[in-house]
Amino acid sequence: MTALIATGLLLFAAAALADVLVGAMPARVRLTPLPYLGCVAGSGCLAAAGAWALSDSGRSARLSFGTWLGFGPSHLTVDRLTALFWLLTFAVAVAACLTAAGWAPGRLHERGPAAYTGLILAAVAVVESADNAFLFLLAWEALTAGFYLVAGADRRRPNSTADAVATFAFGKVSGAALLVGLLLLASRSGSFAFADFARVPPGVLHTTAWTLLVVAFAVKVGLVPVQVWLPRGYAAAPAGLRAVMAGVAVNAGFYGLWRTLDLLGHPPAWLALTLLLVAALTALLGIAHAAVQGRLERVIAYSSVENAGLICTGYAVALVGARLNQPRLVAVGLLAATLQVTAHAIAKTLLFAGAASLESAVGTGDLEQLRGMARRLPWAGTGLAIGAITLAGLPPTAGFVSEWYLLESLMQQFRLPHIPYALALAAAGALIALTVGFASVTFVRIVGMVVLGPRTEQRPAREDQRADLGATGRGGMLLLAVGGLAMAALTPLELRVLITGLSGLVPARESRGALKSPWVTQPVYGDFSILSASWLWVVMPLILIAVAAVLLLGASRGRALRVRRVPAWRSASGGVHGDDQYTPFGYAHPTRRILAAVLLTHTRTTPMAATTAPAHEPDPATEIRPTVTQAALGYSSDVVEVVETYVYRPLTRPLHMLVKAAKRLQSGRLDAYLAYMLIALVAVLALVTALA
Repeated sequence: MTALIATGLLLFAAAALADVLVGAMPARVRLTPLPYLGCVAGSGCLAAAGAWALSDSGRSARLSFGTWLGFGPSHLTVDRLTALFWLLTFAVAVAACLTAAGWAPGRLHERGPAAYTGLILAAVAVVESADNAFLFLLAWEALTAGFYLVAGADRRRPNSTADAVATFAFGKVSGAALLVGLLLLASRSGSFAFADFARVPPGVLHTTAWTLLVVAFAVKVGLVPVQVWLPRGYAAAPAGLRAVMAGVAVNAGFYGLWRTLDLLGHPPAWLALTLLLVAALTALLGIAHAAVQGRLERVIAYSSVENAGLICTGYAVALVGARLNQPRLVAVGLLAATLQVTAHAIAKTLLFAGAASLESAVGTGDLEQLRGMARRLPWAGTGLAIGAITLAGLPPTAGFVSEWYLLESLMQQFRLPHIPYALALAAAGALIALTVGFASVTFVRIVGMVVLGPRTEQRPAREDQRADLGATGRGGMLLLAVGGLAMAALTPLELRVLITGLSGLVPARESRGALKSPWVTQPVYGDFSILSASWLWVVMPLILIAVAAVLLLGASRGRALRVRRVPAWRSASGGVHGDDQYTPFGYAHPTRRILAAVLLTHTRTTPMAATTAPAHEPDPATEIRPTVTQAALGYSSDVVEVVETYVYRPLTRPLHMLVKAAKRLQSGRLDAYLAYMLIALVAVLALVTALA
């Protein structure tokens, strides 16, 4: 299996090199999909390695780098946890790179994006398998660089440079927290090997390291208040590559959280409770902003914030269980979180891949312009619909299963011996329940308006049917759609894989409580509740067939399916302009009002010039439609990104002043720069020594 791992990494490097060479070719002979297909092959190798390591006959594999890095022996070690994340991450990466290969021809004319994709995938592979702190940090910084390069790759997009810089800045904050946390552990253990970190005893240093590592990974996955880079960075990236960032690379952050629990064990109580409440608040804030966005890519990006909150809520439940020495609570929390990671990876890749095709066809991500567009691009529309229904948490999708497990894990608060823990789980449960409800509203808007809605304009798409992903892209969408639906139908089998992968964090005998019978699952604790997603796939189609039979063959004799023609419903008075139907803006307006306290919604009305138009109904006496003068008001409504507006923007001016002062240090003298480096090194060593 070592050869398989090496082959996968070499294929990523070859894909990056091929992108540089292909980009240098004349446009008429350029084979744009070739580098992405190299990423497909590399991802397939690593996914196969993960599957083999999880199998009964598989064993942990190790690819050694020796000691040439200078910080002790370093390896890529594929244990059960790494194997689980490799299988999840790179199976989705295969489909994501296929959709990118189908989207890229004719749209990416400059060299670089495929090379950046290869860099991101290689960095994720190393992050999820490194057993040495220095190698882990090296890969983490490479991942930050890859995010920056992808976010800034589309220079035609407004503010792409600023968004890429914000992505890079938060990535460096994450890297700094990770660096200090790992250095603290290395100073106490006397080694950079992860295995030695597990021997660090509880105390101030242990607590500080726990906190810093959680902060580092929270920045990468996008928890409040460090989530502001994520919608900007995702939206700034080339449309076809967002799926790699949101559906694949973000899993490195979740892996980091899981590995931290594996290495450091019992977390501080305050950290577990704080993370639980912050994660639940992140989920609600993320879906609140997603529900009111006017652009498709920003809806999907903000839903990534929501899903990060959902995942970390389950993880925090596991931390509470670890703190209280309740392995079954650890098991149900980790299973809920990992199920959500799986559903999110598949659904988010489907959503961004479908959105890329629609955006390329119409030339914009504006939801008002995308209404009904999915009818003309059936592959993209189908993928978008399946991804939206999954993240809405509707049965019988994988999203329904994962959110059911998450809510069930939060309902175990009555088993906790201390009131603060029980209250925190209850508060988080209330926030998550609200989040699930608004998620349904959010994604029903996408399905109803973009996929099923009629076109209000008949202007042709900017491109022909090649915009519908191409052959390789369709293959990727098919893999994701079938895989995501099959994952729900085969939930007991999925749980068996997760139990094996998580066996290093929680004993398998505890996690197996999630399997009540071969096709019925439960939230680890017996006799609490049960769910059979597999039977839902049998029962729901039967119910649908029965309803259809009643409508077609029953007492109505088909009359219920006849189309009745009636005058269009018209809201308000004669001054209303526009279509007599919901628009994406209008559909989201109740959410703006209900969540006004969270979104700080503000509205404005402006008088508009009066117009004349024929009356809606003719005069009964003359059967002539009289001309009427219509007065109208313009109405606008917007929301505020609270964290960005009230936390980060006030810091902008002091930061600019600090940068201006720092520029004075740029004297251009080599000896001065060497002195700065020496001072920084001495300061870091002094800090580590003092804390040790």
